[in-house]
Amino acid sequence: MKSSFEFLHLKGWSIYEQLQLEEGLLRADTRNFFILSEGSLHPSIVMGISGKPELLIDQENRQRQSLALIRRFSGGGTVVVDENTLFVTFIANREILVDHNFSPEGIMRWAEDLLKPAFQYDDFHLKENDFVLGEKKCGGNAQYLQKQRFLIHTSFLWDYKKERMDTLLHPAKTPAYRQGRSHEEFVCRLKSHLPSKETLIKDLKAHMEKSFSFQEADLEHCLSKITSSPHRKATESLP
Repeated sequence: MKSSFEFLHLKGWSIYEQLQLEEGLLRADTRNFFILSEGSLHPSIVMGISGKPELLIDQENRQRQSLALIRRFSGGGTVVVDENTLFVTFIANREILVDHNFSPEGIMRWAEDLLKPAFQYDDFHLKENDFVLGEKKCGGNAQYLQKQRFLIHTSFLWDYKKERMDTLLHPAKTPAYRQGRSHEEFVCRLKSHLPSKETLIKDLKAHMEKSFSFQEADLEHCLSKITSSPHRKATESLP
């Protein structure tokens, strides 16, 4: 019997609202969810829960461009997101990880197996903690693990604006494969390699439908359940 996933396709949400929803579904629900979200309504910089703005962000540049600053509930690095970012999120119970360990690396490999068929690109793969095309990063990942449940969310760069990316300082700790490259040299735009965003979304959904029992989630029901269930809320908007 196939495991079951609830599917949410979001459009026109801010990343702050999306992270609040994801945190609620992780903490206050027991179902498996697959979420696709097209863009962030407000261009934003999103840090991991332990991120320090003074070490990661050119604040003067950020304020000049009116970029919101969000601290998410999960770990991981700092990313710039906007209307051209495609977000992919899995929230699931550990039993879903058939043939993979319940560990950060095992979860990453499980996600790689699910996502790769949709990209129609031979050199899409996991490299350290990133999804890459060849040697260039196309998707950044962050995770949250509970005792029986986990979340992995990915921000894929369909396109990006260099001036927004330039608000990120070169972090002290970087993946080895970055090899000191600037953001512009280190990342790539998926739009330069794939037919269209619509095709990618269709293929991601189609592959999930083949692999799992798959149904559209009732967004209003999800929201009402979360607001009525008290849970720790770590997602925050910073000045």
